[in-house]
Amino acid sequence: MSVTIHQFPCLSDNYGFLVRDDATGLAACIDTPDAAAILAELAKLGWKLDLILNTHWHPDHAGGNAAIQAATGATVVGPAEVERLSPVDRKVAGGDRVKLGETTFEVIESGGHTLGHIAFYDAADHVAFVGDTLFALGCGRLFEGTAAQMWDSLSRLTALPDDTAVYCAHEYTASNALFALSVDASPDLKARTDAIFAARARGEWTVPTTIGLEKATNPFLRAPVLNPGMAPHEAFGAVRAAKDSFKG
Repeated sequence: MSVTIHQFPCLSDNYGFLVRDDATGLAACIDTPDAAAILAELAKLGWKLDLILNTHWHPDHAGGNAAIQAATGATVVGPAEVERLSPVDRKVAGGDRVKLGETTFEVIESGGHTLGHIAFYDAADHVAFVGDTLFALGCGRLFEGTAAQMWDSLSRLTALPDDTAVYCAHEYTASNALFALSVDASPDLKARTDAIFAARARGEWTVPTTIGLEKATNPFLRAPVLNPGMAPHEAFGAVRAAKDSFKG
């Protein structure tokens, strides 16, 4: 790989991600859920922060921008909606590219959770940072967008190679697994959820996941199979609505 990824838990259930371009030593943080934790990890690693890459505007993703930029001088790159919280030095949208040293991130439009949500994909290293669009066995709530918009966004992500490592922003997998089992009787899902519950009992992380694993077992991606006869975005909307009301 040409990048090194450092993952760490912060806040109640977020993950922080620091990415270092190995050729130049320059680093980026993906979102800023906890400024103090991110700055502490940077100091521990001795990495030089060059970029702040925001996926969307929510405070647990962009709330630390100002403090981290003040401490490091890093350039803030993200969708225009982040300016609801703090200034953005370079506004990007789907189809744009961002360079971190010799590493290139493709910006993928992934609205639905918020209207301007984006993901960052490093094709050379087969890694994607997807914020709150896609989770292990889940997807983000539709706070601003529609089911059709989110389905289109998930379809763009699932078009990536199956071996793409997916770095989602929260440790929601165990609760997502309980819902998944309530709507999908797939043997592959049962095997995966057994492994998830065991891993969480040992205190292990379930992130990253992969595109291939999510396509095979995530009920939001399997929605057309679970709801035959419905248009794909309507089938997805039905699963999303069921999750929103799930009490398990």
